[in-house]
Order: sequence, then structure tokens, then C-alpha cells
Amino acid sequence: MIHELLEKRYSPKAFDDKGIEQEDLIKLLEAARWSPSSMNEQPWRFIVGVKNQDETHDKIYDTLADGNKLWAKNAPVLILTIASNFYQRNGEPNKHAGYDLGQAIANLTFQATALGLYVHQMGGFSAQKAKELFDIPEGFTPMTVVAIGHLGNSEDLPEKVRPADKSKRKRKEFEEIVFQDYFGNKSDLVQSESTLKS
Repeated sequence: MIHELLEKRYSPKAFDDKGIEQEDLIKLLEAARWSPSSMNEQPWRFIVGVKNQDETHDKIYDTLADGNKLWAKNAPVLILTIASNFYQRNGEPNKHAGYDLGQAIANLTFQATALGLYVHQMGGFSAQKAKELFDIPEGFTPMTVVAIGHLGNSEDLPEKVRPADKSKRKRKEFEEIVFQDYFGNKSDLVQSESTLKS
């Protein structure tokens, strides 16, 4: 019912330590770069860490919450995502910056899926530590850390995180998120969606 890339995409915790070709990594970042944004502001910034290449990967890893450190160490690429808080054209606050950054990472994610790669986005990290480690200036906010790599084996994960990696993807039901006339009122599309699924 949906595009196969959307259907195939999920966020594993098990990553193989096989590296990513530089050409493919550039494609991912190009996909993000061409994302739409409010007033074409393009408020996203990315600090890219490639494992065993320099200190960047280790520094990004150091910002992670302990639970994420358990599995993210195997990901060959870690990206710190950052949003610009103000419009460059007039200095006004950009309330859509986080939304636009999210769209950019969505583009990156589906480009990754098309290349046979997997992406896991993390909110569990220290933004303050990231600011300090990477000298991020005022007016920019670290938003997430993204792990990218080839799919690994769940059995190789620490026992504590293995069940989450094996769990089936779940989503809210259609009628819980799609409304008509007023908030919370079931849309006529709900019946059509049920028919399409049957």
C-alpha cells in the first residue's frame, strides 16, 4: 500500500561494523541537502563522524546516553544534527527549523534505505556536551545523533537491548491520527483506509 522504501525502513540497533563507501555517504548528505525548508532557509547542519577516520566519531559517541552507547558503538557513521535557530535573511527566530531538519533527515533516511543502509535516530544524547566538544556557536541547537550503517545481527547485541531490536514495528491506528471537521473527530478516510488494507 505504501512505497517499498517506506515499508522496508526501520531503526535497528544491530549494526555491522562494515564501513560505508564515501560515495554513498555523500549521496546521503546530498539527499538531505536537497530537502525542502521554510523560505528555503536550509537550517540544517551536520557534523559527520566516520569510525576509525578521526576523533569526530568518538566525540559524537561520547555525547550519547548510556543506553545508546550499548549499541551505537558499532555504527560506522555517526552524525550530529544541528538546527540554526534564526533566519539568516533577517535574524528573526525560525520556529520551523527543527521541522525542516527532520525533513532533511527523512530524505537522508530514505536515500539510505535505497542504498541498502539503515538509519537509527537518537534523541538520547547531551546537547550541552556536543556544544562544548564541537564549539557550536550561539544560535545553533544540537538536535539529534543519527547512526548509519549496514544491518547487523541482533544476537550480537548486549542482552539488555536485544529484545527491542527484535520487536515488531507498531504504529497508532489511522483513526487515532487522521481527523475531520474538528480535532479528534474520525475522518471519512478511515473507512477508505480499512478497505484498502483488506
